[in-house]
Amino acid sequence: MDAYISNNMTILILITIWVIPWKAYALWIASKREDKRWFIALVVLNTFAILEIIYIFYVAKKTPKDLISELKTKI
Repeated sequence: MDAYISNNMTILILITIWVIPWKAYALWIASKREDKRWFIALVVLNTFAILEIIYIFYVAKKTPKDLISELKTKI
């Protein structure tokens, strides 16, 4: 039973590490663009970052090149 809980905890931690940065970035973009409906949807729905990734790359139309240039300007 302890191994089962340990394995599930590891999976939960990995999922959390994956989801939080995507969610934070998508929420930041939605608030910056004043997309109130998307902001609410992103806060309410937990989809393992699928919805956040769709928003970032297809709705907000960010490219990986845009993301890299934004990171460089912040550093």
